[in-house]
Amino acid sequence: MEQIYNIYCDETNHLQSGPSLMGLGAISCPIEDIKEINERIREIKRRHSLSASFEIKWTKVSPAKLAFYQDIVDYFFDNDKLTFRVVLINKDVLDHEKFNQSHDEFYYKMYYSLLRRIIPARGECNIYLDIKDTRSQEKIVKLHEVLCNSFHDFERSILKKIQHVRSHEVNILQIVDLLLGAIQFANREQLKSEAKSSLVEQIKSRSSYSLTKSTWPSEEKFNIFHWKGTNTEL
Repeated sequence: MEQIYNIYCDETNHLQSGPSLMGLGAISCPIEDIKEINERIREIKRRHSLSASFEIKWTKVSPAKLAFYQDIVDYFFDNDKLTFRVVLINKDVLDHEKFNQSHDEFYYKMYYSLLRRIIPARGECNIYLDIKDTRSQEKIVKLHEVLCNSFHDFERSILKKIQHVRSHEVNILQIVDLLLGAIQFANREQLKSEAKSSLVEQIKSRSSYSLTKSTWPSEEKFNIFHWKGTNTEL
């Protein structure tokens, strides 16, 4: 029987305006392990006297909850069923006119770059994205079409579905937010926070990566790609 994976995706600063560092992140895991993963995350919350509905979120990292977030980071790295990939883009170098593309078209290209090393060569996957803006449904339909064409999955036998979910309801998606936020923080030297800096150092230690440079493309557990304005991975 072919393996089925769920891929949970999050994004920050994806609009053309706003902060310059755009990030797309994703966690993949076998669908058969999701129930156990969610239970383990709930156990960690209980251990720290947090409700099951408490949302794991980078912006909520604080001295008072640092130990909780450290346990979440350790759980991610200790669980070999969870794999993470992130693509970071400096929007200041973008020149859509030169490449005859819209920002939406570039957005879809970057999602392909994110997912091309996660989507299984054999098996099936379901992709879940956090709802971000009023055009979310329109963009998700187009993203499914673009990805299926890019992977030559014209019958959608691999990319079974792409749908939106609300991040506060999905624990694994919340971990994407946490890791993506930490990596962006590590790439913004002007930002200061003792608790967040401590968490970033933990992630550096557990991953053995600086977070400010791309990992080897073959890295599976914790893969980082800093897009430099070339088509290297497209």
